[in-house]
Amino acid sequence: MFFKANTLRGYKLFSLDGEIGTVSEFYFDDQHWAVRYLVADTGGWLTGRQVLLSPYSLVGVLKEDKAIAINLTKEQIQDSPSLESEKPVSRQFEVDYHGYYGWPMYWGGPLMWGAYPYLVRDPNEWSAQDDPEKSWDPHLRSTDAVTGHHIQATDGEIGHVEDFILDDDAWAIRYLVVDTRNWWPGKKVLVSPRWIERVSWSEQKVFVKLTREAIQASPEYKDEEKITRDYESGLFRHYGRDGYWAHETETEDS
Repeated sequence: MFFKANTLRGYKLFSLDGEIGTVSEFYFDDQHWAVRYLVADTGGWLTGRQVLLSPYSLVGVLKEDKAIAINLTKEQIQDSPSLESEKPVSRQFEVDYHGYYGWPMYWGGPLMWGAYPYLVRDPNEWSAQDDPEKSWDPHLRSTDAVTGHHIQATDGEIGHVEDFILDDDAWAIRYLVVDTRNWWPGKKVLVSPRWIERVSWSEQKVFVKLTREAIQASPEYKDEEKITRDYESGLFRHYGRDGYWAHETETEDS
């Protein structure tokens, strides 16, 4: 199911033995554009540290309850490796963090989740070993920090990042919601991370391999409407691209 990052912000977080806080933001990597951590606002419970929750711990989004269920206890979270609130997430922290929980390291292979193109939740299937030769160096970005970045088409600016569409099954960012009000009034469009050429973090610009004309003619995105597979197929067909689902299925079968 799809959710907007801003919609999930403020959702309650329920561990196996009670509420631990609310959703603050998300960290994602700038290669696969997958969510690597949910950042929890724990109020006064664990002050002075960032509480990060990997998608491996997220059971699912409970839309009607405006909550996310977590398969960890409060004690597990409290005793996990501590990261000071003002410090960035380091590789050493991630190694310690994943080692503490016994989860696979997502950077230990070339695919979105290391050895797999999808999130494998069953520990019995964690048979593939991390491969140093195929590992990569992730750079984590905050959804809050990237919101507002300008979108640059091949022939000029088209708007700015308003939100992110998350897939709570794969915990991948499937689309950037682009507000184009500064270019033409009242229209929002979706841009897949697959169409991003590069990101200039210093300039706060996202460069996409699309023209303004193609984007202007693309299917409109409306906040109140559900994103269906028919809509997605039409969007990818408009740009003459294969859907991400075809690519992931091919990778899984190969």
